[in-house]
Amino acid sequence: MMFLSSGIYALFVSTNYWERYYTLVPSAVAIGVFIVPLWASLGNYITRIYELSNGYGCDCEANISATLEQMEASDTEHLIQEAELPHGGDNELHNVTKEGNINGQMEEFLGPQAEYDEEEEERKYYRRKRLGVIKNVVAASVGGMIVYSVYMGLLQMQLILHYDITYREVKYSNLGLQDIDEKMLMGINVTPIIGLLYTPILIRFLGTKWMMFLSSGIYALFVSTNYWERYYTLVPSAVAIGVFIVPLWASLGNYITRMAQQYYEYVNYKEEHVQEQKRLPKGACHTYIIVFQTVFFTIFNLSLVFAQFPMRLFLHASLQDYNHTLCKVQHCGAVIKGLIPGFNTTVLLTLPRSMDLIQVESILMGFAFLSMIIFLVLCGPAYRPTEEIDLRSIGWGNIFQLPFKHLRDYRLRLLCPFFIYSGFEGLFAISGFSVSYGVCVLGLKQFWLLVVCYGLSSSVFSSLALCLLRFPRWVNLIGGAAVHLVLILVLMCWSPEPRRPEYLAPMLIIAVLWGVGTALNKTGLSIILGMLYEDKERLDFVFTIYHWWQAIAIFIVYLWFMMPMRAKLSILLASLLLSCYCYAVMERRLANKIAPRMPRIPRPRHKVSHFTLRYVKGYRYLEEDNSDESDSENSEEEREEAGEEEREQVVEAEEEEGERGAEGWDRDYGAQGGDSPRGRRRFDAKRPQAERQCDERDEA
Repeated sequence: MMFLSSGIYALFVSTNYWERYYTLVPSAVAIGVFIVPLWASLGNYITRIYELSNGYGCDCEANISATLEQMEASDTEHLIQEAELPHGGDNELHNVTKEGNINGQMEEFLGPQAEYDEEEEERKYYRRKRLGVIKNVVAASVGGMIVYSVYMGLLQMQLILHYDITYREVKYSNLGLQDIDEKMLMGINVTPIIGLLYTPILIRFLGTKWMMFLSSGIYALFVSTNYWERYYTLVPSAVAIGVFIVPLWASLGNYITRMAQQYYEYVNYKEEHVQEQKRLPKGACHTYIIVFQTVFFTIFNLSLVFAQFPMRLFLHASLQDYNHTLCKVQHCGAVIKGLIPGFNTTVLLTLPRSMDLIQVESILMGFAFLSMIIFLVLCGPAYRPTEEIDLRSIGWGNIFQLPFKHLRDYRLRLLCPFFIYSGFEGLFAISGFSVSYGVCVLGLKQFWLLVVCYGLSSSVFSSLALCLLRFPRWVNLIGGAAVHLVLILVLMCWSPEPRRPEYLAPMLIIAVLWGVGTALNKTGLSIILGMLYEDKERLDFVFTIYHWWQAIAIFIVYLWFMMPMRAKLSILLASLLLSCYCYAVMERRLANKIAPRMPRIPRPRHKVSHFTLRYVKGYRYLEEDNSDESDSENSEEEREEAGEEEREQVVEAEEEEGERGAEGWDRDYGAQGGDSPRGRRRFDAKRPQAERQCDERDEA
């Protein structure tokens, strides 16, 4: 901490090379953040040094002074005699020959305490663990909510300012802000397409908690680049956000599901399968998955509400009235093409002051740092250290391949249409309905109200997912799909006239109902994935696939913004109907108990048995015997796995020792013909017996 704090002070010195508001003020804020930790760590360090000096130095000085006094008082001939014990008879208890006193002290120290209740202490310990899990869920939800509030609020304010032609000419005359915005949106929406290639590797290399922390740091980087709006600052940061969209969402979904599993373990800590860390019974965690996912989306969906604060508190007074912005707009709703044809290019009544913009961005930057601190300090690890080692030790090649292999599972394949529709409907509510219907009819000043109603509705009605505690799991998805089906049909038939503020109430009702469908859709998908895939080794792969398909859908929405509105609604309707059909097929197959094709997770191979030095599959392992490990401490499954590993290694050792003979077998095998039965029989007859037994066991 002292080292980190000194680095912050060095950062403050470096900012004085370029004395600007956006360099000096953030560095000064950073110094203010680290003043208390620096002085606290210094005080702790000095106190610790003082305690060490008093604890060990005083005894040494007392012993030395006593010895010197004794030497001065004695004569020369007495020096060769046995020295007396210092401090008289105080140290007689340290005489190792007096076993009675020592045994009595040991029994008093190690014996059972009358006031100690082991069962009560264990119960209190696991109660603290359960409270820690709840704290982790709330912290992850609040951290994600703050990150997306800052990101969406800043992006929305930035796009409105850059759209105004007067702002572009006065502030950045020849910079080409519109071109920069197009490249920036392309970076955010196109880059996640390749997220399936690297997301599982990042999550397993960094860990779930650190992946959330790093992703929130990337969003904070995007906020910081808006202090200096240039192509070489905005576009790279937008590309970085696109790279980390899928990892952030996948790690959040994985984290919440893992917290549900941990909570079950802490509630049922006396169960044998929990104590031995075996696989949990099927369906044991479903209740906690439902509750925790409901809590997460209830908090997270408030990000849509808080994202409107910059526009409402800062930019709202500078916006033109709807009579000015919609003066050239002729049609709205289902009959238009694009977003709002004829929308005025001047939307600002007065240009905001640069200092006010810097203050707003600094506040957003502070909240971005707050989300990073929440992820870092308040969120605990999702896995035990040994579990994280096991997750990584299956090999990076296997980690790269397993997301693609999981797509063989018919459950994931049949849920993919719902994944895509989930991406469609979430972005359509913001960029489709709220703009092409809401802004086109009510004006830009009412945009924030529509989004706030949509966000509040999706947050409040996320609690409807608790109905899954009593009803089947299809209720959420089918209920949300039914609400959206009715709304899509209404929007396909409705073309309101522009500049009609009396349509505010119907717009708000549609926004609220769309939020109901979104809440049921998002919570339902996350809960179903947690129910279907309970193995902790598969969660990161499954949630990566889910949010990767969502990213594909967002990219499609980015491409279709110039299409006719009825074409967009038709795509939404077709994807919704296909999603419901595929989901019904999946539930029917599960009811018929058709086994899915699950890829095998390779067993971690980071440990070799008692072989001291051995070449195993091209890698050299050197490991000493663990004297603290005993066979009695291991379960039967672990002993069986260890025995299988030893047998495999014996076979490999025999192969190495018989390498010369193997060359002869290969020659005989090749001479007889590798595909002929005679050649196979002759080859098998000359193979080592242990190897043949291994193959027979694998075939069985």
